[in-house]
Amino acid sequence: MSDAIHFDAMNRPVIEEFRETGGKAGGLFEGKPLVLVHHFGAKSGTERIAPLVPYLDADRLYIFASKGGVDTNPDWYHNLVANPNTVVEFGTETFPVTARLLTGDERDGIYAKQSEVEPQFAEYQRNTTRVIPVFELERTAS
Repeated sequence: MSDAIHFDAMNRPVIEEFRETGGKAGGLFEGKPLVLVHHFGAKSGTERIAPLVPYLDADRLYIFASKGGVDTNPDWYHNLVANPNTVVEFGTETFPVTARLLTGDERDGIYAKQSEVEPQFAEYQRNTTRVIPVFELERTAS
């Protein structure tokens, strides 16, 4: 089973619960904010959805390509780099965004804030030699 098929099967119940409850899910996501990021395969063009724990700063959304701290970026990272204009579901809203990859001090500052709120993100960074990418999901006009 490919990683994409495995993660799609694993994510399906989370996505369904998110949609049934107006943006909440249990299990690993209990009590955490959750955003569903639609992304299109860089090679295949196939649409997929990744449930992610964002960092929220007023009306700004940030996501982290942590993949649990392994040494490779998740597939959705490559897809957003190739196709940054997409759609997200947050709470009961669905809206278009452009995924902007953060670098340098801007990236480091947001990652540090997420690590304070969600300490497992600090652990993810300690577990890998790569710098975990951070995207801002900038709302765009529909």
